[in-house]
Amino acid sequence: MKIAVVDGQGGGLGRSIIEKLSKEISGMATIIALGTNSMATASMLKAGANEGGTGENAIVVNANRVDIIVGSVGILAANSMLGEFTPKMAEAVASSSAKKILIPLNRCGLEIVGTNSESLPGLIDLLVLRVKEICNANGKG
Repeated sequence: MKIAVVDGQGGGLGRSIIEKLSKEISGMATIIALGTNSMATASMLKAGANEGGTGENAIVVNANRVDIIVGSVGILAANSMLGEFTPKMAEAVASSSAKKILIPLNRCGLEIVGTNSESLPGLIDLLVLRVKEICNANGKG
């Protein structure tokens, strides 16, 4: 199973997700860090990603090569992350057949009604739990 963790700016969210995923699904999946910039990718690789790619082409190409895509809800929105997430990136993620497990951060003008006000660490824990359930259901755990 291949999991893409997509992040931009400093890669802090992606880093936190990868740190927890690495502990919870060790050996069940390959984690691919996809950063909008080299700093984000480097941060996620330091956190334990197996592979990494940077920039628009890396995200566009890999969106259809993975089973699960994780990140913030902003990765579905063109020009999010202060403009780092291009329309091509958003289209590739949204159009991918991969399961998308997203954290509802409201920093990009998207507000998801019905979500609870869980803390960011709590949301990351929920995301990791869901990814682990999928890996286990696919006989990888």
